[in-house]
Amino acid sequence: MKRIIIVLLTLTVVQLSAQEKTRLSLDHYQDYEWTSNPTLSPDGKQILYSRTWINLVDDKRETDLWIMNSDGSMNRFFLNGSNGKWSPDGTKIAFTKKGEPDGTQIFVKYFGVEGEPTQITKLEKSPSSMEWSPDSKYIAFIMHVDSDPALKPQGLPSPPKGAKWTEAPKVIDQVDYTQDRVGFLDRGFRQLFIVPADGGTARQITFGELEDVSGGVAWTMDSKSIIFSSYQKPDAAYARGHSNLYSVDINTLKVNEITTRDGAEYSPKVSPDGSKIAFVGSTWTENFYHDRKMYIMNTDGSGLNCITTSLDQTPGSATWAPNSSGVYFNVREYGQSNVYFADTKGKVKKITSGNHMLSMNDLAGGKAVATRSNPSNPSDIVSFPMDKPGDIKQLTEVNSDIFYNVEFGQVEEIKYQSVDGKEVQGWIVKPPQFDPNKKYPLVLRIHGGPHGMYNVGFNYNFQLHASQDQVVLYTNPRGSTGYGYEFANAIQNAYPGNDYDDIMAGVDEVIAKGYIDENRMYVYGGSGGGVLTSWIVGQTDRFAAASVNYPVTNWFSFVGTTDGAGWYYNFEKYPWEDPSEHIKRSPLMYVGNVKTPTMLMCGEDDLRTPISQTEEYYQALKMNKVPTVMIRFNDEFHGTGSKPSNFLRTHAYLNAWFDKHAVKKDLSQVIETK
Repeated sequence: MKRIIIVLLTLTVVQLSAQEKTRLSLDHYQDYEWTSNPTLSPDGKQILYSRTWINLVDDKRETDLWIMNSDGSMNRFFLNGSNGKWSPDGTKIAFTKKGEPDGTQIFVKYFGVEGEPTQITKLEKSPSSMEWSPDSKYIAFIMHVDSDPALKPQGLPSPPKGAKWTEAPKVIDQVDYTQDRVGFLDRGFRQLFIVPADGGTARQITFGELEDVSGGVAWTMDSKSIIFSSYQKPDAAYARGHSNLYSVDINTLKVNEITTRDGAEYSPKVSPDGSKIAFVGSTWTENFYHDRKMYIMNTDGSGLNCITTSLDQTPGSATWAPNSSGVYFNVREYGQSNVYFADTKGKVKKITSGNHMLSMNDLAGGKAVATRSNPSNPSDIVSFPMDKPGDIKQLTEVNSDIFYNVEFGQVEEIKYQSVDGKEVQGWIVKPPQFDPNKKYPLVLRIHGGPHGMYNVGFNYNFQLHASQDQVVLYTNPRGSTGYGYEFANAIQNAYPGNDYDDIMAGVDEVIAKGYIDENRMYVYGGSGGGVLTSWIVGQTDRFAAASVNYPVTNWFSFVGTTDGAGWYYNFEKYPWEDPSEHIKRSPLMYVGNVKTPTMLMCGEDDLRTPISQTEEYYQALKMNKVPTVMIRFNDEFHGTGSKPSNFLRTHAYLNAWFDKHAVKKDLSQVIETK
């Protein structure tokens, strides 16, 4: 009896403890998980999906494949790996993971058969864009193939026996020769391969040396040809915003050009009846931002038709209706993501609605599977019947074990007028147990891109700030996507520009609500957000502290050192013809105005916004005796959070800097003394 009483008392204490609310912290992050890539078995009875978790011991994020019944029951671990794909006959699953002899390899697991999965490739380079043939006999994929060196040294003697010479120099002749998160690019091209599903030697089926195979692949329904995106034209390396669709016969290797539009085509999808191809395409303009639409055509390229002319938004890749009557696709707009449908004649309708980020990934047996997130719920797997898309059922709750008693900050949408009458959308995240009669610090967060879109999906960083009794403001200034082509293109040759006014008008909108302490306002952002943060502190001293993260501060030096030549086209002239626009738009040119204590953060290996951009701005701040510190993150390319430890450090350094400069001081007190 005594033992029973003790057990009951223990259970009561546990239940009471479970009801106590707590706030989000960095400690929760070590057990944080998220889901992606749900796919239905061909019979619609099983769902395969990816589940990513934090491995703090090895300091990396790992992905496993999980599986469950289509109603969410029997949810269980399946395999260690990622990029899982059902074979069309439903008997096996292909996926990728590290294999022998080294690097990422393709594996096949027969469903319902005991034993380890079979490694079917032994590749020297990592495969991508893996796709089953409709007859389930082959798997197509894209892989880099090296070309001969651009230049071989002549008359070079052989090293003496036992000599240890310095590694040979890199010989570069490509237009684009580096890629962030990769490093220096090997000379060569990405080509299309196929490998038998039972294993064997992967066979190369494209050999063009004008441009990479990219943008996704799709098999024709007879399993004899593959549709792919490339641009097999002279000077393809200089043809920004151009690609065509091609088909290649896997037996004869004959390549046919299917499209000849002046623009880019990618993400081809063949209709279930085999008669049509849907793809996403953009039409060439001289603008830096290119609008994208959904197109369909016959498999031979005839009958080309844009089916989203009436929709001023960007469609995601297509999922064909089972009867080939049209395509479903995701659209990110106004801070949300939902599913649309366009029939083959161009009639467009919205299928789902809601204040969420819902991304449909697959469709089978009249049921769709998707990921969904909202302001207080991270990404989970959901399903819904296509005839009743409002009946969305959540199938997973992968963070319920750590968030069951966490009280998140409430998110409020705002809309306000900026200069020239343009309406801007933003959101305020309020601390838990928010009291409108109190005064709170404000954290302004700015997104990158610049063509990106803040949204209503769960954001760990925003909620961390709110948990620390800070109000967060995040907005979508002009240049953001999700508001139509004109809004996204409004910063053409004007970045930074009026987007600064859009952001500051948002700050004024929040201050007008009466609960912001104007002496405790902070601003930060990364990449394009770093550009605008460095621009802001050069235009105003309203903020107590700022953090400029992996920014561009000098456009003149940036366009020739970033990973790709595309940014040259963001200016009317090359810098050697007329550097005035580059100079005018560079935050470095306004560093003499900066009084705000400004921290800088950047990855040592950043190839997108090289760390030299951070160094230039840091040195200028030091010469002007503005309080500053430069945080250089090891093992990071663009960004500071690809390693879990660095994600934690990023927020911890923000806490430290904003705490050190918690209250805005008189300008005379801000400048460092000798």
